Amino acid sequence: MIITRSPLRISLGGGGTDLPSYYRDHSGFLIAAAIDKYVYITLHQTFINQMIIKYSQLEKVSHLEELKHPIIREALKLLNIRDTNLEITSMADIPAGTGLGSSGSFTTALLKVLHGYKKHLIHPEELAEQACHIELDLLKEPIGKQDQYIAAYGGITCFNFMPDGKVHAQPLKISEETLFNLEDNLLLFFTGYSRSASSILKEQDEKSRHGDQEMIDNLHYVKEMGLHSRLALESGDLETFAAIMNDHWERKKQRSGAMSNLRIDEWYEIAKRNGALGGKLIGAGGGGFLMFYAADKARLRHALRQEKLTEVRFRFDFEGTKFVIQN
Repeated sequence: MIITRSPLRISLGGGGTDLPSYYRDHSGFLIAAAIDKYVYITLHQTFINQMIIKYSQLEKVSHLEELKHPIIREALKLLNIRDTNLEITSMADIPAGTGLGSSGSFTTALLKVLHGYKKHLIHPEELAEQACHIELDLLKEPIGKQDQYIAAYGGITCFNFMPDGKVHAQPLKISEETLFNLEDNLLLFFTGYSRSASSILKEQDEKSRHGDQEMIDNLHYVKEMGLHSRLALESGDLETFAAIMNDHWERKKQRSGAMSNLRIDEWYEIAKRNGALGGKLIGAGGGGFLMFYAADKARLRHALRQEKLTEVRFRFDFEGTKFVIQN
């Protein structure tokens, strides 16, 4: 039995500049933080000559090519695993489609468990790049690289996405006091809406590929805000960080009409009137989680509880994708 887990994430600045359609021409930068909500993958050998795959569906197949789950199929092919006496199961603390990078976490956890099965050691950088290769190159998803990288590395990490495809990772140089204050004052609330990240990002991806100047200028500005967020966090100025996050959300909404809706905008305004200094919708947009930096946590929690929003409390994860059990 082998069990791996991979953390979900929140974005703290520069989100959207990690798509190849942008960074190949302009380079990208963002800050992401892994949180203690996880995707788990289990693998064990069975005594029957049939591959059993359990996720939101159940698949039982005799040959790898029969698998319908695209990420599992391509990961097994990539590692040249064709044993059919395997059972692979996935579980998650938070459902997919909620903006916390679950697809990247799923892929890194899956690859980690398969490398464990083959008794391979793998560095977080290689693990992330293999996950990106599957999702971006093989499956042609119009998504970025941040989810796979932050899941593999963990922590609060700055990523530079270079035009040649390389990714440079560096821990955010944040003091312990600022870290604890950030962790205590960031709040997550589920909107009740789920959506596919790739469907939301497709518009941004296509406009960037075709050189849409308005989209490119928007992403340039978001990248600059990401760099300013880094300076604010590293200097311990969390109020400025919160203000930048608010500005980022306003810019993010300009990238697509599907980024928000009237209900989300209403909740956001209620939050700002009740102790939130800044906030944004996490992930590609369109649903998922609203994240706020709160000056008055009790007041904000009470106001959004009145709106029937569910809070998910979290801490940062500094381990990244790891083995839980490896027998």
